[in-house]
Amino acid sequence: QVQLVESGGGLVQAGGSLRLSCAATGLTFSGYAMGWFRQAPGKEREFVAAISVSGGRTYYADSVKGRSTISIANAKNTVYLQMNSLKPEDTAVYYCAVKRLGVADYYQAKRYDYWGQGTQVTVSS
Repeated sequence: QVQLVESGGGLVQAGGSLRLSCAATGLTFSGYAMGWFRQAPGKEREFVAAISVSGGRTYYADSVKGRSTISIANAKNTVYLQMNSLKPEDTAVYYCAVKRLGVADYYQAKRYDYWGQGTQVTVSS
């Protein structure tokens, strides 16, 4: 059974940084991708970043490109999202997700198979 547990969220002032972590267990398959999505109140869940676990290729939403970095730790069971120069519009619940069939359609939440419970990020102005 796949389980994803996010951590690292919190309250930060605009211009600050946070590093989100997602610890994954039960990943018995290969060739998967991991992604970060976020959902603000009253809005749909939106893509933030994704990484191919096998090849290390990364993808970012335009809204965070240049300010965020997605990476995987050794053993490839923990994914990180380093976010810098945070803005109030980055405020949302951030979710980690696993997509079994590689990085195709990485930006579509419906293509992901497993989700964490989310971690709140609040950026004050």
